[in-house]
Formats: sequence, C-alpha cells, structure tokens
Amino acid sequence: MSQLMSQLKLAVVGGGAIGGLLAARLARAGLQPSLLARGQHLAQIRSRGLEVIEAGESYLTQLRATDAPAELGVQDIVFICLKGSALVDAAASLAPLIGPATRIMSVMNGVPWWFLHGRADALAHYRIESVDPAGAVSAVLPAAQCYGCVVHISSGIRAPGVIGHGRGNQLIVGTPAGQPDSGIEQIAGLLQQAGFAVELTPTIQAEIWSKLWGNMTMNPISALTGSNTDRILDDPLTLQLVTNVMEEAGKVGAKLGIPVQRSPLERTAQTRSLGGFKTSMLQDVEGSRPLEIDGLVAAPRELAQLAGVPTPWLDAVLGLVRQKGLNAGLYHYTLP
Repeated sequence: MSQLMSQLKLAVVGGGAIGGLLAARLARAGLQPSLLARGQHLAQIRSRGLEVIEAGESYLTQLRATDAPAELGVQDIVFICLKGSALVDAAASLAPLIGPATRIMSVMNGVPWWFLHGRADALAHYRIESVDPAGAVSAVLPAAQCYGCVVHISSGIRAPGVIGHGRGNQLIVGTPAGQPDSGIEQIAGLLQQAGFAVELTPTIQAEIWSKLWGNMTMNPISALTGSNTDRILDDPLTLQLVTNVMEEAGKVGAKLGIPVQRSPLERTAQTRSLGGFKTSMLQDVEGSRPLEIDGLVAAPRELAQLAGVPTPWLDAVLGLVRQKGLNAGLYHYTLP
C-alpha cells in the first residue's frame, strides 16, 4: 500500500453489523479509519478494541472511535453505514466530516437519498421525501459527491464491541451517473485491500433496486407475521404476496430505466438458498428498535407514484407495516 493511501482520512459512520466489519477490515489492511459509534458498543471499542469473528476465528482491532463527528474534522472518504431513519436524525451532526472534496459512500439498505442523481431527465432534480425529508440529508451530504454500495454480506453485533460475520463477502459499488471516476476506483481498491470481493458496476441503481426486491417484501412481511423467511416462502399465500409486490416493483424499475434482469422466482430462490433466517426488520421488532420502513418500503412507493405505476400490493404492505411500527412505538409518521 502506498504511503498516500495509508494517510487517507477515512471515517465509517455507524459501528453496527456492516459498519463495524468495514472499519475493522480497513484497519487490519493497514489503513487508519475512524469509527462513529455510540452507547455500550462505543464504550467497549474504546476500552478493548473492536472484535470481529469470522470463519470461526476472531481478531481484535484498535481504531479511533467517537460519537462526536466534530472531533474528526473533514475526511477524504466517508462511509455511511446507518439505517435510513438514523441517517435523517444524524445528518446535521455529520457536517464537520464533509468538505468540497470529500467522497461519500452510502453502504445502506434501501433507496438512498441520491438515487435519482445523475439522470438525464427531470427526475434528476427530484428529492425523495421518504428518505430525505425537507432535504435534511442532501443539505449535508451532497448527491454530487456520493457513490453507492450494495452489500451482499450477513453480519451482526454479537455483543457490545463484537461483530460476527456470517455468509457472503460481496460489495457492488458504482457512481450515480454510471461513469467510473478516480474516486470510485480508489474506493473499490481500498475495499479490495480490506478483503472484500468488490464489483464495480455502471448500473448501481439497478443493483440497489434488485436487492430491494427482497428487502421490500421479506422485511415488512416478516415484521408483520413474526415469521422467518423460509416460513413466508413455504406458505403459498404469502409467497404469492411476495411475488405480486416484486412484479409491481419490476414495472416501476422498467419505467425508471432500471429493469431487474431476473424473475420473482429467481429472486425468491436466492432468498431460499440462504436458509430460514430472521430479517433485519423482524430483529428490530423483537429488539424494540426503530423500523427501517422508509428506505425499504415508503421510498419504493414514492418512486412508483413518480413513475405513474399503480402498486396496490405494495401500498397494502406499506400501510400494514406502518401501522405495526406506529402501534409499537418504533416508527414515526403523521397519518393524513
């Protein structure tokens, strides 16, 4: 690794399952990332380091960790590894990290705030209210400085200060406009050095939309039913609901110019191949944590309305899971 690369100022925002793994691997590769975390997780990282368990073995990394972005100053690269709702709440506090040359990589599930940036039509200037209410996110994290990353990795927090890596190791990265530049190529190189299998794509929005096919269906349905993925797919009625929503999403993607190059059957087969597991939204329900409804369900519906595509099945799922979140105190929304 060149001295210039090792001197890059890197910040990982969010020390959870993916952010923690990313920060630990970057540190192990000889870089010096700073990690923004909070609570007991932060306290354990500060006191003993961040432990990662992979393939039955564990390693401990020492890195700078804080809950105050102002302590870190302007960064060269910022990895955003927060859930959408947490990002909306935290966005203003991240301003000290961002300068005019800072590259911002969203490492998140769901529709990111910059999703329509780089288009050649009028939609390029549309702000997605579901994930960028009143411009709270884009005011601090300008879309013109953003890149995208789709994560195909299972990981979790085993205990405060301990990350457990499960299956998968793939990160797909790209620019909103689809044109590679030196920034995305450098970030891809850093992630490869950190041990990830990295694919550089000219169609990052299509990759995001493809992954959303699973997230916008399995996550809310599991949160509503309490069922693992295998039970949802084994029941012909809930499987049909999943299929109906995926077909609607396919029409939305096609209308937006980001068609998904596979069928609902192929997408559900991919989910089946992972075995029966609890989705992240079901885990959040059981852990009484805020539900990631906006980026995974509300934003796809907002894009459907923008594209003029009716989505009665997605609408029903959103209405139900929104009620679930409201009644459990895990989601905030003002009903019309």
